[in-house]
Amino acid sequence: MTPPDQPLVSVLLPAWNAAATLPACLASLARQTETRWECVLADDGSDDATLAVARDAARHEPRIRVLARPHRGIVATLNDALPHCRAPLVARMDADDLMHRERLAAQMTLLEREPELAATGCHVRLFPRAHLGAGLRAYERWLASVDSARRVREDAFVESPVAHPTLVLRTEVLRTLGGYRAMGWPEDYDLLLRMLESGHEIGVVPRRLVCWREHARRLTHHDDAYRIERFTECKAHFLARGFLAHTERYVLWGYGHTGRALRRALAKLGRTPTHVVELHPGRLGQTIHGARVVPPEALASLPRCPLVASVAGVEARSLIRAHLCRLGYRELHDFVCTA
Repeated sequence: MTPPDQPLVSVLLPAWNAAATLPACLASLARQTETRWECVLADDGSDDATLAVARDAARHEPRIRVLARPHRGIVATLNDALPHCRAPLVARMDADDLMHRERLAAQMTLLEREPELAATGCHVRLFPRAHLGAGLRAYERWLASVDSARRVREDAFVESPVAHPTLVLRTEVLRTLGGYRAMGWPEDYDLLLRMLESGHEIGVVPRRLVCWREHARRLTHHDDAYRIERFTECKAHFLARGFLAHTERYVLWGYGHTGRALRRALAKLGRTPTHVVELHPGRLGQTIHGARVVPPEALASLPRCPLVASVAGVEARSLIRAHLCRLGYRELHDFVCTA
């Protein structure tokens, strides 16, 4: 039982040079229908007015506590702030995003209703809309298709199936996992895959409750840890530790750009394909790095082997899933989908 003077949720909010967006972010927090929150606002050595904006907000709102640190990056900032979170739940938010007024209430309700969940995300609306290209709009639609803990697990190696600024986590789970890690790849994706690897379930409130700002200064666009190659290395690391932990051989479905990149990353970890499944007529019958290229119908006569389907398109993955299910393959047991 949480003491009456303790918050139920700690909003963990790192900020770096966010003076222009922080006031609107904090205003969306102040409008929450769930009022039993605290905000641990950690300034990461900003060289603009972020710290002054944060301290001014704290003077007017006692639920906001400001931590000032030298600039050390997102991982160190989050880990420095985590011990200051007093509530049984931690809600992540970024200083350039906005929350729907019912965000905290809706996610806390789901965690209360389903105690087996270690965390929950929600859907997002990217903004400003005029700046969104086709790729980001497709990513937003894909995130909206992930609507359950089962879907989170099934799509965990496609992309991060939950936008990290939407997560509400049980504080003890986050601390037990050791907080965030700097591994050379995205710290948020690393945390999500560690949670799933440890057997935790992550749910989703299927509502757009966070407005996720797209702009040129996002870490995704300029930090080396967020390059596509780093995502691939992260996926390979957890596939080798999990789905492929007990075998050095697997079947790879797809040898486009994503399939080739994943094969290289897995090869560095001692995992090599026995066969490559392809539709491209120019590849059929060839041998690629010792793996025979075969059509999908050949799977019925091959010895059953863990299969990794690495294709980029949603429709292509749906067709692959349907074909494998008809052959008796079970997703997450006999095959996984990646991108």
